[in-house]
Amino acid sequence: MKISVIIPAYNEVNTIHNVVRKVQSAPFAKEIVIVDDASKDGTTAHLQEMARLDGIQVMFHKVNQGKGAAIRTGIQAASGDVIIIQDADLEYDPKDYPALLEPILDNRADVVLGTRFAGGGAHRVLFFWHYVGNRFLTLLCNMVSNLNLTDMECGYKVFRASSIRDITLLSNRFGFEPEITLKVARKGLRVYEVPVSYSGRSYAEGKKITWKDGFAAIYTILRFGFLS
Repeated sequence: MKISVIIPAYNEVNTIHNVVRKVQSAPFAKEIVIVDDASKDGTTAHLQEMARLDGIQVMFHKVNQGKGAAIRTGIQAASGDVIIIQDADLEYDPKDYPALLEPILDNRADVVLGTRFAGGGAHRVLFFWHYVGNRFLTLLCNMVSNLNLTDMECGYKVFRASSIRDITLLSNRFGFEPEITLKVARKGLRVYEVPVSYSGRSYAEGKKITWKDGFAAIYTILRFGFLS
């Protein structure tokens, strides 16, 4: 089974090489699809060099559109049987791939979502109010989707490619997380959660999500849960 690892990247010049190296080390047949979302910090130049390497495909957005838009571009380009979403910031470790892939490889799941709040590896301790916001958004999404997730906003999401290719995704930014969760639930796909480790970043280290994205997530849940 071929794995497509989609890496949306925006201004990650300090981490992109390490992320790609760790993904390459994962013990699966794979392709790496990187989508540069119009970076301005030198990431683009690094990715232009990586595009020459076997097994790496790099797509370039001319205008910054957001994580969701980058993932859509990556899904369109991916040719694998299974798709893994991998953030470019080293908050999530590809060492968790075997655990994330197991329910799909065992034919128990169509979708596997990572969770930072149900055991797993080491976790960096950071923002209390981010945690509170995440729990609220997960609860709201669960109420609408009738799932019982513990971490809807976790960046690790794994899909059978055949299960999501006919799902139309519209969110451009971080609204991708609740949108895909709601649409997966509506489609009746088999969903599993797997604990993952987490090395969160501070804003000084480049973290991008803000309180505005939290309110946008609420709108996304209401939009795709009730309004569409």
